[in-house]
Amino acid sequence: MSAIRLLVLGAVRQHGRAHGYMVRNDLEFWGAHEWSNAKPGSIYHALKQLAKQNMLLAHETAPSTAGGPPRTEYELTGDGEAEFMRLLRHALTAVDEKQDMLTSGVGFLVDLPREEAIALLRQRITALEGWRREVTQHWSPDESTPEEWGHIGEIMKLWVHNADSGARWARGLVERLENGAYVMAGEGDRARDVLPPGAPNPYAEK
Repeated sequence: MSAIRLLVLGAVRQHGRAHGYMVRNDLEFWGAHEWSNAKPGSIYHALKQLAKQNMLLAHETAPSTAGGPPRTEYELTGDGEAEFMRLLRHALTAVDEKQDMLTSGVGFLVDLPREEAIALLRQRITALEGWRREVTQHWSPDESTPEEWGHIGEIMKLWVHNADSGARWARGLVERLENGAYVMAGEGDRARDVLPPGAPNPYAEK
């Protein structure tokens, strides 16, 4: 599953209504073009595709007073809201996705109610623990790697390490959320913009 859909829907949702440059600016500020496929061309393509799929509603705006071309502004439809939430929940629980999917999900974590976010992360922990048991069913990392494994034993060690470190991170985040970290959905006002007012985008072209 591609992270670009979650990123674009989430970026538009942050503003309520946004044009392509605003979405690109937000995602570049996150560095999403470095850790995902959220390159400029992919962002604009995703906006158009999501509009075709009735996930976004496109609004044509008037040309700027400086004479520039009109911009298309987008907002989530009901289907788009449902898709955003589906992708977000999937990103936080699926352990067989690329890292950019989880990273995108964490970026929109605060759009969930606190208890739901905690429950989803606990699902992730359970899935990682189950995967670890499956990996180690016929091999124990505490023992010497059997000679017949050869260098393939390093793959097993990598999988176990990833499962352990991923579960440890998720447990830490659950603990922080349980202790009141962050302003979650339904808990009051919080800044919606990725870039604070007047803050320069460090990834913007000079």
